[in-house]
Amino acid sequence: MENPKFQVFKGTNQQFYFHLKARNGEKILSGEGYTTKQACLNGIASVKANAAYDSRYELRGQVYNYTFNLKAGNGEIIGRSENYTTAAGRNNGIDAVKRDAPGAPTEDLS
Repeated sequence: MENPKFQVFKGTNQQFYFHLKARNGEKILSGEGYTTKQACLNGIASVKANAAYDSRYELRGQVYNYTFNLKAGNGEIIGRSENYTTAAGRNNGIDAVKRDAPGAPTEDLS
């Protein structure tokens, strides 16, 4: 098992992105593209600040495709989940974000 962590990386479009990786090494949350590394780090700080609040999670689901979005207090999406095949899997992903995000260190891969 790995320690949960945020990873910051630069995409081919030269924007900065982050992932939150769970204890099992799987991605559980991804951020949007940011034009600067500092803006990306601010996005991670926002995830850490909002992860504990149930009201900040938008649950989405269709047959065999369950996801969630994490939103900031202003309603903007700050992270999107991976796809899960069951609602239970999605809910476990939310639990992992709540548990892991607040204390997760950031690894800079850019």
